[in-house]
Amino acid sequence: MLELLRIRDLALIEDVELEFSATMNVLTGETGAGKSFILRAVDFLTGEKMDTSMVRPGKEKAVVEALFVTNEGDTAIRRELSLETGRSRVYVNDRLSSQDTIRDLRPQLIIHTSQHGQQKLLSPAHQAKVLDAFLPDQATLTHKAQLAAKLDSILDAKGDIQARSSELERQREFLEYQRAEIDKVHPLPNEEEELETLKAVLKGQEKASEWFNRGLDVLCGENALADQLAVLSRQMDNIATLMPVLAAERDAVEEFRIRMGELEGTLRHGPQGETSEGNLDQIEARMFELSRLKRTLKRSLPEILGLQSEVEENLSFLDSCNLELAQLARREAEVAKELGQALDEVNTARRGSASDFCRRMEAELADLGFSGHAKVDVSFREEEVYPGLMELRGRLLWIPNPGQPPQPLDKIASGGELSRFMLALTALLSSAGDHLPSLLFDEVDAGVGGLTLNALAEKLAELSKRQQVLVITHWPQLAARANRHFTIAKEVVDGATFTGCRRLDREEVRQELTRMAGGGDQGRALADELLRQN
Repeated sequence: MLELLRIRDLALIEDVELEFSATMNVLTGETGAGKSFILRAVDFLTGEKMDTSMVRPGKEKAVVEALFVTNEGDTAIRRELSLETGRSRVYVNDRLSSQDTIRDLRPQLIIHTSQHGQQKLLSPAHQAKVLDAFLPDQATLTHKAQLAAKLDSILDAKGDIQARSSELERQREFLEYQRAEIDKVHPLPNEEEELETLKAVLKGQEKASEWFNRGLDVLCGENALADQLAVLSRQMDNIATLMPVLAAERDAVEEFRIRMGELEGTLRHGPQGETSEGNLDQIEARMFELSRLKRTLKRSLPEILGLQSEVEENLSFLDSCNLELAQLARREAEVAKELGQALDEVNTARRGSASDFCRRMEAELADLGFSGHAKVDVSFREEEVYPGLMELRGRLLWIPNPGQPPQPLDKIASGGELSRFMLALTALLSSAGDHLPSLLFDEVDAGVGGLTLNALAEKLAELSKRQQVLVITHWPQLAARANRHFTIAKEVVDGATFTGCRRLDREEVRQELTRMAGGGDQGRALADELLRQN
């Protein structure tokens, strides 16, 4: 049950705190006072989206907090909506959580029935979901859904392979041409850079050899420096004999001649150090070959190497896709067979549960003032979910009077009938399972009046003995049944509009029932009568 609800800075609500009873609670007030904002706040708290326009003007964020009491204990939920970012934050038991978490919690906490929900009930797809909720074994639905998802996955994989193979088959000739061109050249990673480096080294070696040869020409060529130095050395010997003072110059010339002899040997051995194999002609030819490949394929060398892998992968895929398709086809047949068996179980279960559902709904409707002749029926239509596999989809039919053929709800149900139908359905839904969520009814009495209204009020009171009920209503006959009565009203303070909500004491309840009954002596009399009866 929803024990405590606090709303801050939401729309016209500045700060409201409501403590509900475990039985029946009503919220009343003039049209436009903001009653539905209370239930919208609960919806927001349990996972529904809310626009930032709902943040009270001048405030940074709207905050909704609630304390729910469940079989497992207390659950405190707080959700904040930021005006600046438009994002919301969720806290469950003071720990940051996610919207998915509270959406998963929602079915255990509340069932909200509104006029929008009534219109949704007219949708055949929604009716099928409602009927499935009454299947005795939900595991059959889960198993069927898992197999359908698995089959869809296989079909998607087949479709992807077929689409890709079809496209690549159209490109096969070009792919093979690209592969042949690449294979002829057989480029290697970083080959261009390595060739450029080797080319530079060989050119350097060639230049060095040229310079060495020129040095040798000076030393040993025509008018060789070595021969001239030998002649000069002999002459210096003669001169030093006659003039001992020039002995040092003679020694210097001899030393220089010896040094030049050593230099000649060095130059004849050529450039020393690292040498690179290959020749420039071969390198130039290889670089031209790579350049031609780049022009042919209109790609850089790294791109060509990537293309080589891509082409090989695509051609390999074309060669192997038939095997993959065959394997998927076998898997498809296996899963389709399993799905067929699961559909047989689900279809049988749907037909079996439909009659029980109709019987229970008719009993609920009788409690709500419908004629004992009113009947509910379910029609099934086949929907092909896979070639040869049919799934039964249920649709609700309505027979309000004897002798009339069954017709869809949207064809013959009035607003009042639909409201009561929705209440009966909610009563059945909420009774399933171990958890009894709080029931929120937003103007479930729309289109209802007279004696039927009393039947509806009786039904709500009966439900409230089993689980918590929150009702927004304009009818005193419903409001008088409440264990706790809250009124919602607008007021203007210093030019600002506020929506307030507070719990009424017995005298205030009497006054509110009087207003709802039309006021005056007649309204007071009806209010007093309703209070005596309840």
